[in-house]
Amino acid sequence: MEPPRRPAGGCSCRNTNCVERPLTRLFEGLGRLVAACPWPFLLVPLLLSAGLGSGFLRLRHLQANDIEEQFTPTQGPAKAERDFVRRHFPADDSAHFSAPRLPTEGAYAALIAAATAGGSVLGDAALGEVRRLDAAVRALDGYEELCARRGAACAAANPLLPLLGGGGGLTFPLSNGTFLGAALGGAQTGGGGRLLAARALKLVYYLREDGPAAASGLRWLQNFTRLVPGVLRALNLSAIEVTYFTSLSRQEEFEGNTKTVIPLFSITYFLTITFSIVSCLRLSCVRNNIWLASCGVVSAGLAVLSSFGLMLYCGVPFVVTVANAPFLILGVGVDDMFIMIACWEKSAREKKKSDTKAQMAETYAEAAVSVTITTLTDVLAFFIGTWTAFPSVRSFCLYTGTAFVFCYIYTMTFFGAILVLNHKREEKNRHWLTCMPVKTGKDKIEKSCLYNACCIGSCSGESSESESEHLMSKFFESHYGPFFTNKWVKILVVLLYGAYLAGSIYGCTQIREGIDLRNLASDDSYVIPYYDDDDKYFSEYGPRIMVVITESVEYWNTSVRMAVENCMQSLEGISYVDRNLSESWLTVYTKLAEGASMDINNKDRFMNNLLILFHYYPDFEWDINKTQDKIEASRFFIQTVNVTSAVDEKNLLNQLRDTAKQCSIQLIVYHPAFIYYDQYLVIVQNTIQNVLTAAGAMLIVSLLLIPNPFCCLWVTFAIASVIVGVAGFMTFWHVNLDSISMINLVICIGFSVDFSAHISYAFVSSEKPSANESAVEALHLLGYPVLQGAISTILGVVVLAAAKAYIFRTFFKIMFLVILFGAVHGLVFIPVFLTFFGNFGRSPHSTVCNTVSEDVLKPQTRFRKDEDCP
Repeated sequence: MEPPRRPAGGCSCRNTNCVERPLTRLFEGLGRLVAACPWPFLLVPLLLSAGLGSGFLRLRHLQANDIEEQFTPTQGPAKAERDFVRRHFPADDSAHFSAPRLPTEGAYAALIAAATAGGSVLGDAALGEVRRLDAAVRALDGYEELCARRGAACAAANPLLPLLGGGGGLTFPLSNGTFLGAALGGAQTGGGGRLLAARALKLVYYLREDGPAAASGLRWLQNFTRLVPGVLRALNLSAIEVTYFTSLSRQEEFEGNTKTVIPLFSITYFLTITFSIVSCLRLSCVRNNIWLASCGVVSAGLAVLSSFGLMLYCGVPFVVTVANAPFLILGVGVDDMFIMIACWEKSAREKKKSDTKAQMAETYAEAAVSVTITTLTDVLAFFIGTWTAFPSVRSFCLYTGTAFVFCYIYTMTFFGAILVLNHKREEKNRHWLTCMPVKTGKDKIEKSCLYNACCIGSCSGESSESESEHLMSKFFESHYGPFFTNKWVKILVVLLYGAYLAGSIYGCTQIREGIDLRNLASDDSYVIPYYDDDDKYFSEYGPRIMVVITESVEYWNTSVRMAVENCMQSLEGISYVDRNLSESWLTVYTKLAEGASMDINNKDRFMNNLLILFHYYPDFEWDINKTQDKIEASRFFIQTVNVTSAVDEKNLLNQLRDTAKQCSIQLIVYHPAFIYYDQYLVIVQNTIQNVLTAAGAMLIVSLLLIPNPFCCLWVTFAIASVIVGVAGFMTFWHVNLDSISMINLVICIGFSVDFSAHISYAFVSSEKPSANESAVEALHLLGYPVLQGAISTILGVVVLAAAKAYIFRTFFKIMFLVILFGAVHGLVFIPVFLTFFGNFGRSPHSTVCNTVSEDVLKPQTRFRKDEDCP
């Protein structure tokens, strides 16, 4: 049989094959070249992988797992605000330490002591154990030399400890001008705010961050984490339960996440190789494709090695999120392998007498265009994902997008060469394992079925010279397709889609934004109990916010002071702010002046009398940045309350900044936590931007490479439907919209195209007279490959479900939803919906005379006119 002739017609509204046709011819030439000289195409990828793989020697130097740097917006406003605070309000850890006045969260070790059996931490027994615990921490080697100081002594770990030993005489949350809200949790008060009991007490040991003490302080914190479990055992505490944390804990636990996932790589490769072998297994000792399956997995592994090595040579930071990439690449690489094998086997069935070059040309003509479409859509999705404010997302997309490119190149070269060499073995009728000649015909020996299958070529003892159609493809044609084209089943499918869409839209309205910092640690980390206690006992009072006047104003002017007071009142009017806990040096100064009959309405007297204020309130000196004749900047403090969720954090930040902008005086509001809160300002915007940009790019690719505009309508439908479904159902699976899940939402665009584009084209190109028959034919051609591709991709990431880290589990959850919903759309929703449109979009002369199954995109040899069919 001659190879089918390619259509020579030009582009039209129904036939937009201007790009596809020349690509097909190009790949035909590549297929012939690989068939003629397979060894260079086999060896060059191996040598290239070995050379680029040496880039892993730079891995240690390019690891970039700084949480703030990678998981917060690059141009976040809080970073600029922090720089301003640092310049104008430098901290003095060696003599005038004040935790609320730090521009960062500081270097510290923290312990939460919670009373056991529902008791009070202020009871004699519990408070005694707290004091023993405090003494034990202070006794750790080096603390007295490294601690942050107020005056000559180390700063108190809890402001309660220098006060009375019991609860008598204390009020809450303010006691003698000391704020106890952040020091005592679960407080119970009586009349007048008198403190009766408390469930927990927090001890925070700050270290100096200035000069040479900074490096020594970091080492002390590392030793603290190592020693504190033994200290707690030695104290044998019974009245309190203690959890602990340091300013380094979050970072150290996050960096340890990569090590926990390394053992899962071997499991993933085992599962993928096993699935590939089972899928390619044949009861023929000659035509068994076990080596093809194994080399397909090797090809994906080489792509990971080459791409990661290249990125490391280019100096791209290696973030822990990148560790997700090999799992995804392995699944997709195996999908491409299935496409090539399916096209090769179909070509072998239809071209029994053709030579290897013609067979490879036909295989590449059919498979390569579809592999190109899937790769191009996925690579575009990843590279578009680099347009983000989150460096962690940028690194992941660069590594993974480059890996997809190498995966594509190696499939076209390395795996193509394997196909040719395997075919030469089959032509010589050699055993798949031993490469020994297999007896056939008159030389065969009558043996058992098992012997014949293993040693002769088939169970019947006849050498299998052609490949029969896969049983699963027959199942989709004879059972699955007719079932879903039944009238009542189609009605049920429509109702199911309505329920799916309703649930998805509802889930989108409930989506939660932002990454919870506790999720950066593994499930069994010691920081999780600390976070739990902190949320349980200390969530009533939130961060203490700096209100900074960033310009030089005439504070001695009564109208200016009134404007400052109005701004403070506006900020205190926010629902998240307790106006009774604000701290303003200007208010205190004004009252002090009124009480002492000082005139502060003159510039010189205002500036000179500040020394009196600093005498009574020393900390206020660190809230005023003044020169000889003016105040460059100053700051006040407001206390937030009931900031218990990501929604509260987002609302607090937005309300504070909006209110500050409305003030007549130039203000900024700042707290170190705002560095992380800033993600709420850009996460939705970045996600929508990337999704829409990627979706537009996918449609352009579809229009160029899939020669039927009607298919693009279904591509659009699938992209929108799958994205809405993934975004909605990830809420039900307790996944937030953060920089990690944003990666996957961009990925799902590429997979939506993979599952939808060619099944719709197979339908509109069908020569069947009815819509139902066209849908059955499309499922017959695509059903098993789509299912096969979905399973292989899920197998690539399924082991991440067992990971102890949120980052990897989230990747699995969303990828599972993407593949599940994409496959359901391809196998159920789209085929059924297409039947409702009848012949709309189908050319009466169009036919698919040469079609081959694949995993997620259907490569087809297309004929636009009946006379083009062989």
